[in-house]
Order: sequence, then structure tokens, then C-alpha cells
Amino acid sequence: MKRKRYDMEKKKTELQTAIEELSLLIITKPVDNIETSHIPLTPFLSLCNLIIQVLDKIGPTMAVLRQDIDQNIQRLEKVCETDPCVYSNLVEILKKERNEGTYKMVASCSRALLWLTRTMDFTAGLLRRLSKEMSSKMEELIEETYLATLKLHHGWIASAAFKVCLKLVPDNKTFMEAIGGRDESYETLREDIATLSSLLTPILNEIFIVLVITVIIDLSY
Repeated sequence: MKRKRYDMEKKKTELQTAIEELSLLIITKPVDNIETSHIPLTPFLSLCNLIIQVLDKIGPTMAVLRQDIDQNIQRLEKVCETDPCVYSNLVEILKKERNEGTYKMVASCSRALLWLTRTMDFTAGLLRRLSKEMSSKMEELIEETYLATLKLHHGWIASAAFKVCLKLVPDNKTFMEAIGGRDESYETLREDIATLSSLLTPILNEIFIVLVITVIIDLSY
């Protein structure tokens, strides 16, 4: 029985595991005031780590994004470790930085959460495009998604580096085989991609709302 359960879990792809975790992730948006908000830190960071694994399948193109995600995750984890009971709710970290006036600092957790959310938004957009246009070239889908999301916030150096890395993007078949299960059908993979995107997008929208109301008036910074 244990062996059978192990084999079943082993067959799960990163996409399927992310879908399961997203289904359990609950974010409470502000109703009357910020005190009603709640973003569970550990489940959110666990999701970010799963998304990293999906991005890794694209190859060296995502190396810069992966490094940023890792650094931002570590920044949030470090603060949480100072008082796990309080900072298990990400909103408490945002409120702390708002009260201290440090939320706009380069190394702030508010910025870390903002950039994590932006990267997740890029991922959701890419998956959404991919589920609808699976015959399109990966390079084109990634570039279109980048222009609509991260490019809006990147400087010319980051944009130039991303453009160079686009040449290293794998073809569709290689990417699909990398993110799919060994015996997974093309249609099942497409459904998994679409499901993850549809679950991820509203969660990210809720986080953006919490960010705006808690500490950040202008999300363009």
C-alpha cells in the first residue's frame, strides 16, 4: 500500500503539485481595513518554489528570474524566522515595513513580495498563452508574455539580457516533455497548464490588491 502510494505521488508533475497547493491556498483581502488581510507565508513560498521548477524547464533563459526569485524568497523567510507566530502572515511583514517607512527600500520584503508576484504573473501569462497556442513557438510566446508583464518594470540592462537569453529557449516538444508526466497525454498536459494558469491569476490579483492597500500606492516602482 505504501509502495503504491509512493508510486502515485512520484508520478505527479510540478504542474500537478502546484495545482494541488494552489487549490488549498487562501488569501484574505481587506474588507473594512487592513487588519482583515491574510497571506499565508509558507504556502505562498512553497508555491513560488514549485513555479521555479516549472521555469527551470525553459532553461538558461530563466536563470536571471530564478536568481531573483530565490533571493526574494530568502528575504521573506529570514524575516519570518525572527517571529514565526506573527510573520507567518505576510501582511504583518508589510505592515511592519509600512510603519517603519522602509517598504520602498531596495532590500525590503515589500519589494520582494512585489517582484515575486510579478514573476508569478509572468508565469501565469505564459501558461495561459501556451494552453491556447500550443503550436506556437516557445520563443514567441515567452517574448509576448515578457513584453506584457516584466518588461514594463525592467530597465534596459535587464531587458537586453532577457532578449539575448531568448535564443536559448527550447522548442515546444522539448519543453512539453520536460513539464509533462512520462505517460501524460497531450490533452491532459494542456488541461494542467490551463488549470494552473486559471488558479494562479486570481491569487496574484488578490496579492496585488493587498500590496496596494497595505504599503504600495504605485505598483510601477
